[in-house]
Amino acid sequence: MIFKQHLIFILYSLCASVFKGGQGQFPITQNVTVVEGGSANMTCRVDYNDNTSLQWSNPAQQTLFFGDKKALRDNRIELIRASSQELTIKIGDVSLSDDGLYTCSLFTMPVKTTKAFLTVLGVPGRPEITGFTKPAMEGDIITLTCSTLGSKPAANIQWFRNDKEVQGTKELNATGKSFTVRSSLQFQVDRRDDGVAYTCSVEHMSLSKPYMATEVLEVHYAPHLEIRQPQMYPQEGQYFKLECLSTGNPIPEPVLWSKDGGELPDIERMIVEGRELTITTLNKTDNGTYRCEASNHLGTSSAEYPLFVYAKDFPGPTTDPNALGQHGPDHALIGGVVAVVVFITLCLIIVLGRYLARHKGTYLTHEAKGAEDAPDADTAIINAEGNHVHAEEKKEYFI
Repeated sequence: MIFKQHLIFILYSLCASVFKGGQGQFPITQNVTVVEGGSANMTCRVDYNDNTSLQWSNPAQQTLFFGDKKALRDNRIELIRASSQELTIKIGDVSLSDDGLYTCSLFTMPVKTTKAFLTVLGVPGRPEITGFTKPAMEGDIITLTCSTLGSKPAANIQWFRNDKEVQGTKELNATGKSFTVRSSLQFQVDRRDDGVAYTCSVEHMSLSKPYMATEVLEVHYAPHLEIRQPQMYPQEGQYFKLECLSTGNPIPEPVLWSKDGGELPDIERMIVEGRELTITTLNKTDNGTYRCEASNHLGTSSAEYPLFVYAKDFPGPTTDPNALGQHGPDHALIGGVVAVVVFITLCLIIVLGRYLARHKGTYLTHEAKGAEDAPDADTAIINAEGNHVHAEEKKEYFI
């Protein structure tokens, strides 16, 4: 009986000692975020401890360290510090599989635990752009796709046309704990896309700066030609040059020159060098329509220039083609003068017509008064002659 009482007293003392060491306190931990491939330090602390052990366990509830004793054979895990109040371990070369809740336990009665979340950031793979057709043809509809693998959380993708952002369509797929992210950009190709840089930019919290991939689009399109206007009046005896400007991809070659639908008539004075036609000494026989033509595998284009050679003593300036209207015949002015003359002539005709209309009628003198009532011509003459005595009273009347 005495032995039993003594044993109970010993057990009570031991239990009181245990409760005193861990009474009312829990381990203190912090969540940790680390980039895949890096190292994570997991620390567990208590404010006071009476030689009670601390323990770290992984998300699978496998013990990593119990105090300073390593429990799991994993060369990536090592002890940093072990004391009655702290247990710090290091996990090196962290992978996505290490992501999860870790448990720190304080072995009191009862055992007290605290969780810490280890977040492992999955670094996205460098992006790749697919869907480029080199070369693309003007009018084609193409779809560019940018892909990046292995990000956690999912990466963000942006598209840029040169330096201007354009919107794509995003697609997200989960593979285990990581994500595959794709973004597609669809558009119809035109010649303005030739030489344009399309850039895919991948942003993620694990990256100090975005990953980028760039492709330059090559577009083939049909040619377009035009002739540069010379900055001079073409006059007899002058040196004269025409240049055929062309766009197209591939570059339209060669440039063919012709005059009035036929070959150049004077190859000694008319010299073709690449895209330029030079007439060394102009004369009146050079008047006509000059044409340049070029082709690539997508089509043919041409441009024309009507040449009129002015006389050598033409008074206009030879350097300003816009001055032709100032110094040449002013057709607008001539037309205006003619219109004024015609208008004045019409006005005179109208006035004269109205004047004649107002004075139209039978013109009678006083001498013939009374003759109009005679039965015949002889009587009328006699009546008219009889009135000569009143010649001093001659007056004219309008009826």
